Amino acid sequence: MAAPYRIRSTIRCRLGEGPLWCAAENAVYWVDILAPAVHRLSLADQSVRSWDMPERIGWLIERDRPGFIAGLQSGFAELTLDPFSITPIVDPEPDLPGNRMNDAKTDARGRIWAGTMDADEVAESGSLYCLDTDFVVSRIDSGYHVTNGPAFSPDGTTMYHTDSARRTVYAFPMDSDGNPGERREFIRFRDEWGYPDGMTVDCDGHLWIAHWDGARVSRFSPDGEPQRSIDLPASRITSCAFAGPDLDRMFVTSAAGGRDAEPNAGMLFEVDPGVRGLPQARFGS
Repeated sequence: MAAPYRIRSTIRCRLGEGPLWCAAENAVYWVDILAPAVHRLSLADQSVRSWDMPERIGWLIERDRPGFIAGLQSGFAELTLDPFSITPIVDPEPDLPGNRMNDAKTDARGRIWAGTMDADEVAESGSLYCLDTDFVVSRIDSGYHVTNGPAFSPDGTTMYHTDSARRTVYAFPMDSDGNPGERREFIRFRDEWGYPDGMTVDCDGHLWIAHWDGARVSRFSPDGEPQRSIDLPASRITSCAFAGPDLDRMFVTSAAGGRDAEPNAGMLFEVDPGVRGLPQARFGS
C-alpha cells in the first residue's frame, strides 16, 4: 500500500510553520520560526528556495500588492523577498519583548488575525490581534499560553482559535460587521491526540487540525466531532494548508526541534485530503 504522504522538501525545519499557497507563483511558502527562514517550493519545477531572516518569523500573508505582511518577533511588518526588504508596521506588544508572533490568517475582509505568545512558553502572556487594512491593530482576546491556528468558517460566521497548551480550540461567533463575540470551547483534545496546532477549513466547513506530538492531521466536523485522520512520519505536526490550482492538495509542516531521532521530523509533507479547500483572502483585498 502506498504511503498516505509524500515528502516535498528535505529541509529539516527546527520549527516549520505557516504553509501558504501562492496561486500567482504556483508555489507553497512556509517558514522556520527558529532558523529563522522563509522557504518556497515551486510546484512547476519542484525547486526550493530559501531566505534567511534577521529575526524569528511566524508567518507570511499575501497582500493585494507585491510582497507580504509578515509576523516577526518585533511585530507586524511589510516584507518583500526580491529584492529583500523589511518595513515595520507596528509592534502590538512593546511592553512584552519576550513575546513573538506565532500564527495568522486573513478573513474575507482582508484583515489579518494573529496570535502572540511567550517565546519561552512559560508565561500566559499571549493575545489575539486583528490588523485592519489601514494598519490599525486591535487586541481581541488575551491570556493565552500558546496561540495557534486562526481559521474561519466558509460563511464567515465563526472564527476558530487555539490555545495549544490548554489542548483547546475555541470558536468565536462573528457578526455581520466582522466583529467577534464571546468565545466558547469548541474542541478539547484528548491526551492521546497530542496538542492542537495550526489549522485550516475545507469547502464543506470541516476543520483540519495539525497534531503536535500526535503525528497526524485530522478533520473535524462543524460540530467538533473527529471524522478522520492522516498519519505522518513525524510526531510534531505544526500546520496545514490547501494548495494547487484546484485547492485539492494539502501541504503539512512539522518540527525537528526535540526530535533528533525522527529522520523525517521538520520536513514538508503533501497529503491527499480528498476534499477541496477555500482560497485565502489577501491582506487588503
